[in-house]
Amino acid sequence: MMTLSKLNRGQTLSFLLLAAGILFADQVTKALIRANMYLGQSIPPEGTFRLTYVTNPYGVFGFSGFWGLYLGPISFIIGTGIVVILIIGLYFNYPPMRSKLASIGLGFLLGGAMGNLIDRIWLGAVTDFIDVRLWEGFRWPTFNIADASLTTGIFILIVCLLIIAKDTQ
Repeated sequence: MMTLSKLNRGQTLSFLLLAAGILFADQVTKALIRANMYLGQSIPPEGTFRLTYVTNPYGVFGFSGFWGLYLGPISFIIGTGIVVILIIGLYFNYPPMRSKLASIGLGFLLGGAMGNLIDRIWLGAVTDFIDVRLWEGFRWPTFNIADASLTTGIFILIVCLLIIAKDTQ
């Protein structure tokens, strides 16, 4: 296992600050939505891009089951906790994940995972509020900054893995 003294401290600090910044932005925006809107309210009432206050006691896109089995909130809390541990473990124990691009991806993942984990632990459900309706009849599931960060982090890590695979050939 690599010790912090052997790692690039500046890059490690950047990784942790990015995750903390995403966590902060996520929690502040969710608190503002909860304090200033009522559940189900949309601002504006109609349109392509809206703020819509909803809660999600389930997983990604409202997913609540696996092969027909109901997964309760404790399952999602444990699963997210495992993901957080894996992200931190990847960063500190797998040198390719300490490249600048990979550490940015992992920072996005860590901040997003922690943001939704805090909601699940303290509120029992995730606060979502970004509502996108691209055309009539199509509505993307409402999401939040943590969800957007998770998606961005996954995309960045896919690019990193493709670069790593190309470099090892």
